[in-house]
Amino acid sequence: MENICMTDITRRITGQILAVPKGKVSCYRDIALKAGLSNGARQTVRVLHSLSRKYELPWHRIIRADGRIGLKEGEGKELQISLLQAEGVEVSPDGRVDMERFKVKTERRYR
Repeated sequence: MENICMTDITRRITGQILAVPKGKVSCYRDIALKAGLSNGARQTVRVLHSLSRKYELPWHRIIRADGRIGLKEGEGKELQISLLQAEGVEVSPDGRVDMERFKVKTERRYR
């Protein structure tokens, strides 16, 4: 993904989001850590909100660190759950994913 308007941080965040494979999830915090931001969960949310459509980011694979879907009912939660389930991720009726089972292994990529 090459875009001269994107900052280096944004490029790194989008790269980490794109690296989450089908059938797995990651959380906002871990995406930021892998991109080299120690306190960048909110920046990850901003990137997802503003660039998911334009760059076809797998936004539905990024959830809260406690395994819960961050979106509210009527604001995309149902769609996110259905997209995750279509990829084989089990989501409880209250919108929770077993992070032990479905989370991508975390390791920092940038320092």
